[in-house]
Amino acid sequence: MLKRNLALTAAAAVAAGFLSLPALTTAAKSNPAAKVASDGRAKCYECHDEVKALKEGSKHAKLSCKVCHEKLDAHMNDPEKNKPVTLIDQALCGKCHKEQYNSFYEDNYEAAARKEKGTPTGRSPLQDKLLAGHGFTFEHDEPRGHAFMVIDQFAVDRFQGGRFQLKEGWKGITSTGKTWDVLTDTGKKLPETAMAGNATCIQCKTSDHLLKWKFLGDKDPRAKWDRTSNVVDVAKDTHNPVGCVHCHDPHGTQPRVVRDALIQAIQKDPKGNIFAKNGATDLKVIDFRDFRKIGVMQKTDSRMMCAQCHVEYNCNAGTQWSDGKKVGYDDLRTNHFPLKNSLQLLKHYQELNFFDFKHAVTGARLIKFQHPEAETYAGSVHDKAGVQCHQCHMPKKKGKDGKMFSTHGVIRPKNHIKEACLGCHPKEGKDKKLYQLDAVQNYVKGKMRKSEYWLGQLIDTYAAAQRAGVSPTVLDEARLKHEEAHALWEYWTAENSDGFHNPELARESLTGSIAASKAGVKILNDAMSVAKKDEAKK
Repeated sequence: MLKRNLALTAAAAVAAGFLSLPALTTAAKSNPAAKVASDGRAKCYECHDEVKALKEGSKHAKLSCKVCHEKLDAHMNDPEKNKPVTLIDQALCGKCHKEQYNSFYEDNYEAAARKEKGTPTGRSPLQDKLLAGHGFTFEHDEPRGHAFMVIDQFAVDRFQGGRFQLKEGWKGITSTGKTWDVLTDTGKKLPETAMAGNATCIQCKTSDHLLKWKFLGDKDPRAKWDRTSNVVDVAKDTHNPVGCVHCHDPHGTQPRVVRDALIQAIQKDPKGNIFAKNGATDLKVIDFRDFRKIGVMQKTDSRMMCAQCHVEYNCNAGTQWSDGKKVGYDDLRTNHFPLKNSLQLLKHYQELNFFDFKHAVTGARLIKFQHPEAETYAGSVHDKAGVQCHQCHMPKKKGKDGKMFSTHGVIRPKNHIKEACLGCHPKEGKDKKLYQLDAVQNYVKGKMRKSEYWLGQLIDTYAAAQRAGVSPTVLDEARLKHEEAHALWEYWTAENSDGFHNPELARESLTGSIAASKAGVKILNDAMSVAKKDEAKK
């Protein structure tokens, strides 16, 4: 991948293939210095060639820099002393892109409000038993929508003792304003809670800290926050959910990604990562003053844009497999994207020498997975057909002005078969497609329940074997089976499509989990049977 620093020139951008010569020529002709001087752009371009390469010739070419940057006059008089203020709030974009902005903040009543996964009717009925020892057992809810992503994270019972609550009580559950207009800090710790949360996780759910956070969250005098920052302090400085600038470059409107660990993962394997097509990834990486990076695309690829959040990633402290030493937030492994699927992740984390927590009963070294939609989708039937996330989740609709736009509310296709499915499958019909979708999800949920049952049997049998005095060697062997079975199962409680994104992968993974749990149960039962016979002979 290409690195570019702040001294990047427009000519270098052309040479690197980042900006085409025709585009640059067009920009030069249509926007000569005489035309841009009046609004200050030319002055800015004297130092910011990389911005000029992005901006000129784009849909935002004629926008003055002052639209998004305040205190520019003072900055130009003394650049080192006076830093400009960059406006990142979605409301600024919403002044021109009203339909997209309004759809983003529209309440989606199809999403279950505060629905706990670990209940008999939830996504993972045995969650508390299978994740015993992890903070997610205190509260782990179904996702609602992008407008709620910061509010819901801060209000969950496991986040910092549950001290942040809805300001208006339960009536405030539909409020989608700024974080601290909706929430209040009670300062009180709940009696049954966890002290979870970290600065890296917050970076995924907001754009507020893009200019306050160095690449990968490393410490830097120029950065207000880093991976080791106090989570409450970072939370108090977080006012908006993920914004437009996460996916759209504000200078030139190009599709882009800003999530640091995603950029790092793609740069490590530009030809073979899950987004690569024909041995290449459409992502050009720009390095700003060795402080932060963005990745810009020639064409929209929402698989990458959505993968800024909808992936398995590690943002937590943990432990090393090799020696049991703690891994703290000063370690880069606490901001890491594997970009691997359920069949590959256990081995990946073993090689990374990292696991999240030990099970409270078996002591198995377990991984707590996050929402791995991107890796699940990679290689699926729809992915091979060239379908991208936005085609199913952000379909076009007609706005009040009669013009078509992509809805940014992010729909659930199951509730919108016509918009999400029939564009590609017009002859199938709504009822038929819904029936097919239900068949996939019902089958996968069935395998999830069976996986959970056998994991529960393995945990119970382990406890019984331990009480029976089975040798540590046998317990170690069974514990390895627990680690394998858990990884192949828990991935699917974190992934939010109930298998629809990749039914074949779900079936292989979940049946593998069942087989591993059964093997572990057999190891323990056989050992207890031998122990009983030996005891009878005495």
